[in-house]
Amino acid sequence: MKAPPVPQKEGPRTNREIRVREVQLIDSEGQNRGVVDIVEALRLSEEDGLDLVEIVPNATPPVCKILDYGKYRFNEQKKAAEARKRQKIVEIKEIKLRPGIDDHDYETKMKAVKRFFEDGDKVKFVLRFRGREMAHQELGFKVLERVRAETAPHAKVELEPSMEGRQMIMILAPK
Repeated sequence: MKAPPVPQKEGPRTNREIRVREVQLIDSEGQNRGVVDIVEALRLSEEDGLDLVEIVPNATPPVCKILDYGKYRFNEQKKAAEARKRQKIVEIKEIKLRPGIDDHDYETKMKAVKRFFEDGDKVKFVLRFRGREMAHQELGFKVLERVRAETAPHAKVELEPSMEGRQMIMILAPK
């Protein structure tokens, strides 16, 4: 019979959960008190009516700070939410082409590509070959080279044109 594993607490250790003899203490005013015995640190935190929170657990001795733990957790959650809000998810948009694409169709697709780059998305060009078109892969390569030349001011090539089965693929990313 084994004892059940101790559940791991989310976040830093506080007050009596800190199991070391000495800590590097920073008091509630932000002053460094130096290396202090854990009992003394706990006493000081209780006098101030605040919590002793382990800020840097990997240091020797661990760095602990006297602060209001509820307020600390709230601020950490607020920072994490702000970071998630600023994060941009880059999507890969796909444009399908053919080796004998007409000029007007090509222009329409290029307008869409420019809009994708303005939004910060990557674009994957898929040039599909049918039947006897496989014998003229150089036509498909010319179309992708034309795309590369026109988008050069706005984008950089992330994946050079390459054959995958019956299709040629190229990926461009915004600059």
